[in-house]
Amino acid sequence: MDEKLYSFPLFKKAEEIYVLIQKVSLLIEENVDKEDFENNILVDYKNQLNESALIIPAKIVGAYKENTLYDIKMQNAAIIRKEARIILATTSGLKMCGFKELDYLELIRNEVEEFRILFAEWVKTFDEWNYIIDRWGLFNPPGVNYDDYDIDDDLPFNNPFDDEF
Repeated sequence: MDEKLYSFPLFKKAEEIYVLIQKVSLLIEENVDKEDFENNILVDYKNQLNESALIIPAKIVGAYKENTLYDIKMQNAAIIRKEARIILATTSGLKMCGFKELDYLELIRNEVEEFRILFAEWVKTFDEWNYIIDRWGLFNPPGVNYDDYDIDDDLPFNNPFDDEF
């Protein structure tokens, strides 16, 4: 992978969050009674934390390159934000279910808060002029609508699938 990516502060922070979540996962595994329903909920929370902690850096990679289109960057950013919020909600769920190592949960929450600030600064750097119109209307730059005219629509295109349908 790109050395520049590895030194990117947002990516590094995502890795730090992942490491903390791995420690919490080990603590849950060591202290879980598989017969106890509440402990099964802890395992589900552990799985959710791990999933979110893996998705975040993957989506950073997907939006990291400068030439990535604006709508793709914003789509990845929305997923990153969602997964970070899931981590916060899951740490609250762990606390409510009696997870004892509350210091780890607070560390994770603090790291996510630091991540949020880095993330917001990163999103401000997205090039709004490097876009194609998102015809779904979700991730267009400000002032661009899903039904705006696009000069590329006038280019001749022979769809090889037209005859099949």
